[in-house]
Amino acid sequence: MATYDIALVLLVDSSGAVLLQHRDGNAAASPNQWSLPGGHVEPGESPEEAARRELREETGLTAGELHPLWRGPRPYEAGFPHTVTVHVFSGTTRARQEDVVLGEGRAMVFVPRDELLDRELAVSTALILSSHLKGT
Repeated sequence: MATYDIALVLLVDSSGAVLLQHRDGNAAASPNQWSLPGGHVEPGESPEEAARRELREETGLTAGELHPLWRGPRPYEAGFPHTVTVHVFSGTTRARQEDVVLGEGRAMVFVPRDELLDRELAVSTALILSSHLKGT
């Protein structure tokens, strides 16, 4: 069983909308679901460095300040054979939807906070967004 770390970014725009990626059907984890942008932490890279790199690769956006939000095991998903530690960072942006350049997945959109839980969310994203919405 493989063990690895992933880094995700909960990026909030000036209206309170959160940037979500609609993963494509070929994604190794959570295909066809909505997720926070992010991905694998590469060897020699810190989780925060990975979060910044993945955000840039997947959206064309660069992050200002990122703050550690949550760290823990990826919630169980039937059929997923890996042990994963998830590192989530939060940040705000002045970027608008037209500033986003889709680098991976089917779509990358700022979703209004009252619509966040209306989508088919990846397990880690559902956990983080539920907590985020309760805390703010």
